[in-house]
Amino acid sequence: MPFGQLVLGSPGSGKSTYCDGMHQFMGAIGRQCSVINLDPANDHTNYPVALDIRDLVTLEEIMADDRLGPNGGVLYALEELEHNMEWLENGLKELGEDYVLFDCPGQVELYTHHNSLRNIFYRLQKLGYRLVAVHLSDSFCLTQPSLYISNILLALRAMLQMDLPHINILTKIDKISSYDPLPFNLDFYTEVQDLSHLMPLLEAELPPARRERFGRLNQAIADLVQQFGLVYFEVLAVENKKSMMHILRVIDRAGGYVFGSAEGANDTIWQVAMRNESSLLEVADLQERWIDNKEEYDEMERQEEEAQAKLREEQAKAAAEAAGDDGILSGMQQAASAAPTTTTATSSGIRVTRKKK
Repeated sequence: MPFGQLVLGSPGSGKSTYCDGMHQFMGAIGRQCSVINLDPANDHTNYPVALDIRDLVTLEEIMADDRLGPNGGVLYALEELEHNMEWLENGLKELGEDYVLFDCPGQVELYTHHNSLRNIFYRLQKLGYRLVAVHLSDSFCLTQPSLYISNILLALRAMLQMDLPHINILTKIDKISSYDPLPFNLDFYTEVQDLSHLMPLLEAELPPARRERFGRLNQAIADLVQQFGLVYFEVLAVENKKSMMHILRVIDRAGGYVFGSAEGANDTIWQVAMRNESSLLEVADLQERWIDNKEEYDEMERQEEEAQAKLREEQAKAAAEAAGDDGILSGMQQAASAAPTTTTATSSGIRVTRKKK
């Protein structure tokens, strides 16, 4: 049963960077992973593309032939893919059981009210794929209450439209400490707590003449989000190994990957589940890690990585020395077997042999 991630998000949220980082991370942990580009406008990727929608249709061709703009061209391209699913299905067959990352376009219409993307992945689920929607938002949105509310609404609409296991992620969290101080701790934003606390800040963004009218609208939106109670954010720094490990394990839990055999290990379902439990970060740690003491944590992790690299170097050196000793023993064994065998009293009777591994 193949697994995959549907990587969504508005332009600039870091979808391609995420796919590149996740592809590298999975390669490092020994998981076979392939990336599929579903953005017909993306003609340059940093990651190796296993399957590219531009081999089927390009945005430039659509805009020229049908006289459509960029947004309409992307929507048309996904409709083309929906009506040519055999192309995608045949490409996926060649990937076998690889874990698949789908790098999707940034047009939010595709996962808020347009049906083609949802229909495409509904077909893939029928083929046996276990998919998780990963919705990315730039953590810069936390610096402005109206941007934050907008991203919450976008995430909520995507969750309702795509109808898949869904993970919302605030990307570029390692940059949040360089922005203006947030009025609330980070857990307020990740847990989407009582949004009524944002009302005074939202009013401060408006001209005095509009505050009363838009204040009621803001309160209605906050009540809507609270009533659904679906939105929650994880945080991610792509270049941070621990952050990537945490996000992958959260996604594995959402999609059910964690409850199967992992990377060839013969663990039981319960052992795999419990092994991953300790990797989940506490919400209270986020504020300290990424805002209050970011420099100290960065330095500590740097020293830890240097120590691990040194340990790996020592282990490799020890293995090389052991291999050299085996070579010496092998030479002595060959010399002993070539020497004439005697049964006299002067013969020591000692033979050097090498254990078979």
